[in-house]
Amino acid sequence: MHVSNKVKDLPPYLFSEFQRKKEQLQSEGVDVIDLGIGAPDLPTPKFVIDKLVEEANKPINHRYSSYNGIPEFRQSVAEHYKTRFSVDLDPDTEILTLIGSKEGIANLVHAVINTNDTVLIPDPGYPVYRTAVQLADGKVAYLPLDQENGYVPRFDQLSNDDISKAKMLFLNYPSNPTSATVELNTFLKTVTFCRNNNILLAHDAAYNLVTFNEYRAPSVLQIPNAKDCVIEFGSLSKSFNMTGWRIGYVVGNKEVIKALSTLKSNMDTSQFIPIQKAAATALNSDLQGVQENNKVFEQRMEKLYEALVNLGLKVNKPRGTIFLWAKVPDKYNSMEFSTKLLEEVGVIVTPGTAFGPLGEGYIRISLSVTLERIDEVIKRLKKFTNQEGKNQ
Repeated sequence: MHVSNKVKDLPPYLFSEFQRKKEQLQSEGVDVIDLGIGAPDLPTPKFVIDKLVEEANKPINHRYSSYNGIPEFRQSVAEHYKTRFSVDLDPDTEILTLIGSKEGIANLVHAVINTNDTVLIPDPGYPVYRTAVQLADGKVAYLPLDQENGYVPRFDQLSNDDISKAKMLFLNYPSNPTSATVELNTFLKTVTFCRNNNILLAHDAAYNLVTFNEYRAPSVLQIPNAKDCVIEFGSLSKSFNMTGWRIGYVVGNKEVIKALSTLKSNMDTSQFIPIQKAAATALNSDLQGVQENNKVFEQRMEKLYEALVNLGLKVNKPRGTIFLWAKVPDKYNSMEFSTKLLEEVGVIVTPGTAFGPLGEGYIRISLSVTLERIDEVIKRLKKFTNQEGKNQ
């Protein structure tokens, strides 16, 4: 059978590789604790599930959705942006329903760039940005992000050639994997850079409601006139624990929204209507459930952060996301350290190289297990560290 070169040239998705090792160890009786994948373990709010059941019991909702999503969901996104960010959006032209933001990000690249066009992506950053560009026959240019500068964009590190050829820039705050957060000033500088260089800014705000310690993540659309060169992705996966529901949205520049909608209308028919209606109910809520979830993740973060620091690891203390980003001991690279943790103490973390070249030397640790399991992780890490000390 024939397989396209695009697929042949794609590297294995690292998370699936670790999943394979996990299943092998579990078959051997090992109790594996998975801190690798970024999927919240908390339940979807009951009122959202109740709405899904209610709407699923209506035969009319089992028909096709409109291609750009039902008006009720798009209106809920507009109201959410108005209430939380004081941003006005036209539900008909500036909002598009997505089957999860991952799908939207991948399809956006096909809707915007041509063969050999350059896309700037953060390094380290979400792997889908890179693979989406590769699948669209584009060229990747890395935007370096480093710990010393708080993982904010360093546009002075880009070559003039990459800037002149770039058609689009991906950013992501609060950040996966680094958990870095920014203030509006960072977005102002970025929008100015993109506007001056005729570059589309695609901001991935999947974690913008998952924040701690009174920090409130801004929207890039709060920058005046940002919609002339900006779109922003949103997701209910992390904030409402709805990863498997596959529901998200993109907002902003109406020309880009139209282009993406045109592409998607030839590929899918939006999401199941009851899911859209349940998602609208979630966005229209007082977000109290989101705040309660954030307290759970913050408690886990504080416990694991303190333990990692006590074990001698250098860790960024986050103001958002469900991740910790930790530097590995000097004698290891990211993959070696991650593999050793899995094989010796049954703990899965993600090597930083999954997120780009500058991820080398780091691991991403998910907070998606209970406090009791985190206690067990800490116990195993202490055992691992003590054993390493004896071997030196």
